[in-house]
Amino acid sequence: MKTLYLAGGCFWGMQKFIDQFDGVIKTEVGYANGPDKAPTYEEVCNDSGHAETLKIDYDETKISGLDLVRYFFMVIDPLSVNKQGGDVGIQYRTGVYYTSGDQLSEVRPAFIEKEKELGYLPLAVELRPLENFFSAEEYHQKYLEKNPGGYCHIPAKYFDLTK
Repeated sequence: MKTLYLAGGCFWGMQKFIDQFDGVIKTEVGYANGPDKAPTYEEVCNDSGHAETLKIDYDETKISGLDLVRYFFMVIDPLSVNKQGGDVGIQYRTGVYYTSGDQLSEVRPAFIEKEKELGYLPLAVELRPLENFFSAEEYHQKYLEKNPGGYCHIPAKYFDLTK
């Protein structure tokens, strides 16, 4: 099992999107790469410096980190700074946070592919090592499963790609 962290705007939709793929063992929403102190949701919304992030535990024999990042690029605007859909603020920045040099080597080709596709425009997606991750409050976990009509910047058609 490996773990990768994706910040793609509001973490509710990112969790629902990633949960559909075979090989994804467990996901958890939380706050990453901010100050080394566990924030509350209210602090994150008031510019604590953390990004809303999805922690993904996955079986690398069934899905690769590269595949996860390629899927990630399907549902974000990689040129947008601190904004995805109607969500604006530093907590909605996009990023791929890895835990080893091997993961960096594995996922970097997705960035190169996306830059090429966009005419070599610079991406506004961080590609950095994970500094820290703090689990979000329980009511955020699997939020769109608990609240099917809840807001999400990811179009609903992306939540059922495996059928």
